[in-house]
Amino acid sequence: MQVEHRITVSAPAESIFRIYQDVKNWHTWDPDTKQASLEGPFAVGSKGRLTPTKGNAVPMVVTKVEPGRCFTVESKIPLFRMVFEHELAQSAGSTEVVHRVTFSGLLSLVLGPMLSKQLNTGLPVTLGKLKALAEARSAANNPPTLFPPRSGFVQQIVRADA
Repeated sequence: MQVEHRITVSAPAESIFRIYQDVKNWHTWDPDTKQASLEGPFAVGSKGRLTPTKGNAVPMVVTKVEPGRCFTVESKIPLFRMVFEHELAQSAGSTEVVHRVTFSGLLSLVLGPMLSKQLNTGLPVTLGKLKALAEARSAANNPPTLFPPRSGFVQQIVRADA
Protein backbone atom coordinates (compact mmCIF):
# COMPACT_ATOMS: atom_id res chain seq x y z
CA MET A 1 0.00 0.00 0.00
CA GLN A 2 1.36 3.42 -0.96
CA VAL A 3 0.40 7.08 -0.57
CA GLU A 4 2.07 9.82 -2.61
CA HIS A 5 1.65 13.59 -2.86
CA ARG A 6 3.67 16.25 -4.69
CA ILE A 7 4.02 20.02 -4.87
CA THR A 8 6.06 22.56 -6.83
CA VAL A 9 8.21 24.87 -4.71
CA SER A 10 9.82 28.11 -5.91
CA ALA A 11 13.10 27.39 -4.16
CA PRO A 12 16.25 25.48 -5.05
CA ALA A 13 16.43 21.77 -4.16
CA GLU A 14 19.48 22.42 -1.96
CA SER A 15 17.48 24.84 0.18
CA ILE A 16 14.71 22.28 0.68
CA PHE A 17 17.25 19.56 1.45
CA ARG A 18 18.76 21.73 4.22
CA ILE A 19 15.29 21.83 5.81
CA TYR A 20 15.12 18.03 5.63
CA GLN A 21 18.54 17.70 7.28
CA ASP A 22 17.33 19.69 10.31
CA VAL A 23 15.56 16.64 11.80
CA LYS A 24 14.89 18.15 15.22
CA ASN A 25 12.78 20.86 13.53
CA TRP A 26 10.66 18.60 11.32
CA HIS A 27 7.73 19.40 13.60
CA THR A 28 7.80 23.05 12.44
CA TRP A 29 6.65 22.10 8.94
CA ASP A 30 5.15 18.64 9.45
CA PRO A 31 2.02 18.94 11.64
CA ASP A 32 1.84 15.13 11.94
CA THR A 33 5.25 15.05 13.67
CA LYS A 34 5.42 15.90 17.34
CA GLN A 35 9.14 15.22 17.68
CA ALA A 36 11.97 13.72 15.64
CA SER A 37 15.59 13.05 16.46
CA LEU A 38 18.56 11.46 14.80
CA GLU A 39 21.63 10.05 16.53
CA GLY A 40 24.53 11.07 14.38
CA PRO A 41 24.73 12.74 10.98
CA PHE A 42 22.02 12.87 8.33
CA ALA A 43 23.49 9.82 6.58
CA VAL A 44 22.64 6.26 5.64
CA GLY A 45 22.59 4.06 8.73
CA SER A 46 21.87 6.82 11.24
CA LYS A 47 19.13 5.86 13.67
CA GLY A 48 16.62 7.99 15.50
CA ARG A 49 13.05 8.24 16.74
CA LEU A 50 9.92 9.83 15.38
CA THR A 51 6.95 10.68 17.56
CA PRO A 52 3.76 11.38 15.61
CA THR A 53 1.21 13.83 17.04
CA LYS A 54 -1.12 10.85 17.40
CA GLY A 55 0.55 7.69 18.61
CA ASN A 56 3.72 6.39 20.16
CA ALA A 57 7.32 7.05 19.20
CA VAL A 58 8.72 4.69 16.59
CA PRO A 59 12.32 3.92 15.70
CA MET A 60 13.59 5.15 12.35
CA VAL A 61 16.70 4.59 10.29
CA VAL A 62 17.98 6.59 7.33
CA THR A 63 18.25 4.15 4.42
CA LYS A 64 19.09 6.48 1.52
CA VAL A 65 20.59 9.96 1.17
CA GLU A 66 21.48 11.81 -2.03
CA PRO A 67 22.14 15.43 -1.01
CA GLY A 68 19.94 17.87 -2.89
CA ARG A 69 17.97 15.01 -4.49
CA CYS A 70 16.36 12.59 -2.04
CA PHE A 71 16.35 10.75 1.25
CA THR A 72 14.48 7.78 2.67
CA VAL A 73 13.65 6.89 6.25
CA GLU A 74 12.30 3.53 7.36
CA SER A 75 10.35 2.70 10.52
CA LYS A 76 9.68 -0.84 11.67
CA ILE A 77 7.54 -2.25 14.43
CA PRO A 78 6.66 -5.93 14.74
CA LEU A 79 4.73 -7.06 11.63
CA PHE A 80 4.66 -3.56 10.12
CA ARG A 81 7.10 -1.46 8.10
CA MET A 82 6.76 2.12 6.81
CA VAL A 83 9.10 3.64 4.24
CA PHE A 84 9.07 7.43 3.88
CA GLU A 85 10.58 8.64 0.60
CA HIS A 86 11.32 12.31 -0.10
CA GLU A 87 12.34 13.28 -3.65
CA LEU A 88 13.42 16.60 -5.13
CA ALA A 89 13.52 17.31 -8.89
CA GLN A 90 15.03 20.69 -9.78
CA SER A 91 13.80 22.50 -12.89
CA ALA A 92 14.08 26.10 -14.08
CA GLY A 93 13.30 28.26 -11.07
CA SER A 94 11.45 25.62 -9.06
CA THR A 95 11.65 22.19 -7.47
CA GLU A 96 9.09 19.42 -7.60
CA VAL A 97 8.82 17.81 -4.16
CA VAL A 98 7.42 14.29 -3.79
CA HIS A 99 6.60 12.63 -0.46
CA ARG A 100 5.73 8.94 -0.65
CA VAL A 101 4.87 6.52 2.16
CA THR A 102 4.79 2.75 1.60
CA PHE A 103 3.40 0.23 4.10
CA SER A 104 4.22 -3.45 4.23
CA GLY A 105 3.97 -6.37 6.62
CA LEU A 106 1.08 -8.34 8.01
CA LEU A 107 -0.33 -5.41 10.02
CA SER A 108 -0.47 -3.23 6.88
CA LEU A 109 -3.77 -4.95 6.09
CA VAL A 110 -5.21 -3.50 9.31
CA LEU A 111 -3.23 -0.26 9.74
CA GLY A 112 -2.79 0.62 6.06
CA PRO A 113 -6.32 1.87 5.27
CA MET A 114 -6.46 4.01 8.43
CA LEU A 115 -2.98 5.46 7.92
CA SER A 116 -3.63 6.02 4.21
CA LYS A 117 -6.64 8.15 5.07
CA GLN A 118 -4.61 10.18 7.59
CA LEU A 119 -1.73 10.61 5.12
CA ASN A 120 -4.01 11.67 2.27
CA THR A 121 -5.30 14.41 4.57
CA GLY A 122 -1.97 15.30 6.21
CA LEU A 123 0.60 15.13 3.40
CA PRO A 124 -0.87 18.03 1.39
CA VAL A 125 -0.76 20.18 4.56
CA THR A 126 2.82 19.07 5.27
CA LEU A 127 3.92 19.85 1.72
CA GLY A 128 2.21 23.24 1.87
CA LYS A 129 4.07 24.15 5.07
CA LEU A 130 7.37 22.88 3.63
CA LYS A 131 6.75 25.01 0.51
CA ALA A 132 6.04 28.13 2.58
CA LEU A 133 9.15 27.63 4.72
CA ALA A 134 11.45 26.91 1.77
CA GLU A 135 10.17 29.85 -0.27
CA ALA A 136 10.45 32.23 2.70
CA ARG A 137 14.04 31.13 3.35
CA SER A 138 14.90 31.35 -0.33
CA ALA A 139 13.48 34.88 -0.55
CA ALA A 140 15.37 35.92 2.61
CA ASN A 141 18.64 34.59 1.15
CA ASN A 142 18.03 36.21 -2.25
CA PRO A 143 16.44 39.61 -1.63
CA PRO A 144 15.54 41.55 -4.75
CA THR A 145 17.90 44.36 -5.67
CA LEU A 146 16.56 47.76 -6.67
CA PHE A 147 19.41 48.49 -9.01
CA PRO A 148 21.14 45.33 -10.18
CA PRO A 149 24.69 45.85 -11.42
CA ARG A 150 25.07 46.09 -15.17
CA SER A 151 27.61 43.96 -16.92
CA GLY A 152 30.90 45.74 -17.56
CA PHE A 153 30.29 48.51 -15.00
CA VAL A 154 31.94 48.92 -11.63
CA GLN A 155 29.66 49.88 -8.79
CA GLN A 156 30.87 52.59 -6.48
CA ILE A 157 29.37 53.50 -3.17
CA VAL A 158 29.63 57.17 -2.31
CA ARG A 159 29.16 58.24 1.27
CA ALA A 160 27.57 61.62 1.93
CA ASP A 161 29.92 62.35 4.84
CA ALA A 162 33.10 61.66 2.85
